[in-house]
Amino acid sequence: MAVKFNIVLVAPEIPQNTGNIGRICVSTNCRLHLVKPYGFILDDKHLRRAGMDYWQFLDVTEYENWDDFLERNPGAEMVFFSTKGERSYWEIDYPENLYLVYGNEGHGLPEEFYLRYHDKLCTIPMPGDHSRSLNLANSVALGIYEGLRQMELKK
Repeated sequence: MAVKFNIVLVAPEIPQNTGNIGRICVSTNCRLHLVKPYGFILDDKHLRRAGMDYWQFLDVTEYENWDDFLERNPGAEMVFFSTKGERSYWEIDYPENLYLVYGNEGHGLPEEFYLRYHDKLCTIPMPGDHSRSLNLANSVALGIYEGLRQMELKK
């Protein structure tokens, strides 16, 4: 079956989130791209536990840094999820094989991304009065499932 979307985590810090995201990717036929540095090692027991027995089926690629990612994925159509985005993720068109890029849990995307990719930023609305951001794994799930919803509407 063809890959639906590519999920890109830039410098993820929490192994449980990455494990959960891996599980979501397996369950939705998405490919996971991990851009170093990580805040953990890939054989971390917390990552494996969160990913459960799904991790063995995960299509995952590692990159040394962002330049390595760009070099190995030329022409990738990308959208960047951030609390600093101005348009909602509901307004994004999700073609098959789109790269959904997420920053890490503590700092979000690298600062230079906000200038370089300003026209590709989107956000997940958070109408609550006391929220700074959502959990990374939840944000990834929302992005993937919005894309799947749009694909279903196009059938």
